[in-house]
Amino acid sequence: MRYISTRGQAEPQTFDKVLLSGLASDGGLFVPDAWPQIGKSAIASFATSHYAETAFAILSAFVGEAFSSADLRADIGSAYSAFDSPDVAPLTELRDNLYLLELFHGPTLAFKDIAMQLLGRLLSRVLARTDDYVTVIAATSGDTGSAAIAALGGLPRINLFVVHPEGRVSEVQRRQMTTATFENVHNIALEGTFDDAQTILKALFADSEFSARAHLATVNSINFVRIAAQSVYYFTAAAKLGSSPLFVVPTGNFGDAFSGEAAMRMGLDVRRLVVATNANDILCRALNEGVYAVGPAQHTLSPSMDIQTASNFERALFEASGRDAAWTRGAMTKFTKQGQLQIPANMLAELRARYAAARCDDAQALEAMTIVYRETGRFIDPHTAVAVRAALATASPSDGPVVVLSTAHPAKFPDAVRQATGGVPPLPPRLADLYEGEERLTTLPAEKGRIRAFIEQRLGHI
Repeated sequence: MRYISTRGQAEPQTFDKVLLSGLASDGGLFVPDAWPQIGKSAIASFATSHYAETAFAILSAFVGEAFSSADLRADIGSAYSAFDSPDVAPLTELRDNLYLLELFHGPTLAFKDIAMQLLGRLLSRVLARTDDYVTVIAATSGDTGSAAIAALGGLPRINLFVVHPEGRVSEVQRRQMTTATFENVHNIALEGTFDDAQTILKALFADSEFSARAHLATVNSINFVRIAAQSVYYFTAAAKLGSSPLFVVPTGNFGDAFSGEAAMRMGLDVRRLVVATNANDILCRALNEGVYAVGPAQHTLSPSMDIQTASNFERALFEASGRDAAWTRGAMTKFTKQGQLQIPANMLAELRARYAAARCDDAQALEAMTIVYRETGRFIDPHTAVAVRAALATASPSDGPVVVLSTAHPAKFPDAVRQATGGVPPLPPRLADLYEGEERLTTLPAEKGRIRAFIEQRLGHI
């Protein structure tokens, strides 16, 4: 299998090259040259398979000759062995036919762990056999940074630079990043938004001289390996339910939502994907009104979704265009320059065949948290609450199972939980010493030159 760029001007790459680079050389995002197909009998068997076995069956279709079956199986087994739930991504029922898919049982209590724990092991394996090194840059709106640190911290041949928007993540999220003691981890608090961080990350990759010299790589969801790994829990959930579910996905950078589309394109029977956004509703407006247009970034109770430019939406547009790379390239250039894009009617129809969308503000998210607590005694985090609200507003359980992706443990957002319920979820054992460690971070302006200079200073050898 080879991986092609959504913009059509980069050389096709193998799985391991995609793992190392993340972003294509033409600024596009990698997708498979053809989607592998998973048969109905195989999908049915996932209902009784261990999560690691399902992950192996699906990811084997993507890796080609980049990894042996033995190595892939070993890294998958190792990645999920330390999750708090033996199911890795268990389903729990809130109401008749309304389920939570719990994705927060990994080391940092967020869904990013499911892909990142595997990605880190595969990356380390490639670097060991090539005797090479990489400089990983991770822009984070909250959870990617800590998941990257948990996966890559202390590993040889890797330097990790994590960039988060100053004052726009929860205290728990920040401390999970800044109290890490690994020498290869460097935290940057950016005087700006997540979109600023993401723009700088892409600009650094576009700086071909620096990118090559520093051996830049990324573990953000623009890295297709994240998408492939995240598609697995769509298969496990649907198989356990034994029928065609509707998935409701709290969405910021669109990676988790596109992972659902990837599963559908591989043969999974899904009624629809509901994109649930907070007040940063660029995707909701794009799908409902047909105009993909940047608005002002708003700080909300669900900070991991405080994003205006959803990078992975480019993959969905590429697929909806019939894989027209020339159109995608021109559309993304126009969007970058003008901040908006009119989606052609035929493409909008293709998108709407897979996606619906709903917006939820902070007051509605708090209401959803209150409802769930009153009905079940269960705390949910504000990102999950956005999706619960969307499910209650748009989905009918009488049509079949509705699955809400629960993307973070509520203990990561105690202030929002207290505001909604009057109670605070206890810190899990993984976070027991979170408030004891000394924070290590550097505050920098949202300027590419300053970020590049900081990286060069820390690396020293480039």
